[in-house]
Amino acid sequence: MNRADVTAGAASAGPAVAGGRTAGRPARAATARAGRSGGRRRRLELALLLAPATVLFTAFVLAPMALAAYYSFYNWNGYGALTSAGLSNYTSAIRGANFQHSVGHNLIIVGLSLIIQLPLSIGLAMLLNRRIKGRAFLRLVVFAPYVLSEAITAVVWYQMLQPNGFVDQVLVSLGLGSQVHDWLGSTSLVLYTLFVVITWKYIGFGIILLLAGLQGVPVELREAAALDGASSWQITRHVVMPLLGPTIRIWIFLSVIGSLQLFDLVWIMTGGGPAEASNTMVTYIYTFGIRQQQYGFASAVAVILFIICFAFALVYQRFVLRRDTEGALTRVVG
Repeated sequence: MNRADVTAGAASAGPAVAGGRTAGRPARAATARAGRSGGRRRRLELALLLAPATVLFTAFVLAPMALAAYYSFYNWNGYGALTSAGLSNYTSAIRGANFQHSVGHNLIIVGLSLIIQLPLSIGLAMLLNRRIKGRAFLRLVVFAPYVLSEAITAVVWYQMLQPNGFVDQVLVSLGLGSQVHDWLGSTSLVLYTLFVVITWKYIGFGIILLLAGLQGVPVELREAAALDGASSWQITRHVVMPLLGPTIRIWIFLSVIGSLQLFDLVWIMTGGGPAEASNTMVTYIYTFGIRQQQYGFASAVAVILFIICFAFALVYQRFVLRRDTEGALTRVVG
């Protein structure tokens, strides 16, 4: 083939290539328009799906929070005019002995939950995870109290803990009459009595949560560790517990937040008494906001409680849960 033939072939191919490029431009433009249309459609679908939840969340969560923050800077009884109070509601709450005691009571319940409820929940969850006779019935019995409402639980236990009530009669029948006390009337015992009721009510949730985590521990790992000569304790400590770590951390987060917001059981059983010995932050808010109609002061305490819970959630997410969520995202993307 000589140079003239090559030149002629290139000249004949040039218009075809140019025509192909020209024809490809409308196709790319159509694809871009379809992509933009699909993106707008997805955004519209998301907006329609999220709109009801957004409206409800704004009306029943964000708006009350904003109103509480607004009223916390005023003295207001709910009816008359607003009187500016500045930061006096906050300073009075923080310096008040009753509020400090209420915070201390919440912290005591948090500490007892982590020290007593967590090991007890883990032990019962591991026991109920084994193949034992009547396992389904035992799981039902453990979880049943959590299904009951707080009001029913509080009323039932309030009746049982009355002087000469069911609890006292059981102790007397077991020969432990010397251990009978005024469970809800003693300032030194009432908070720990309430913790027993709280544990009975909520431990089922922790056990079910941990059982779900135990289901995700591969049996092969336990069998491999057993074949390597590991004892049951070593398998539990070095295999099961590390894999159960994310579930335990979630349980701790829920337990702490729930302990800080405790109200129903305490209010129905003791009303924060006797002598403010069982007051929590929420019962303290209820006392001033509803009973004494000091809505500005109660709003300030509510804002303080929100700041405490929010700060704990941020810190816990940043330093404890972050690696769990990052691992989950990595597994999803991968």
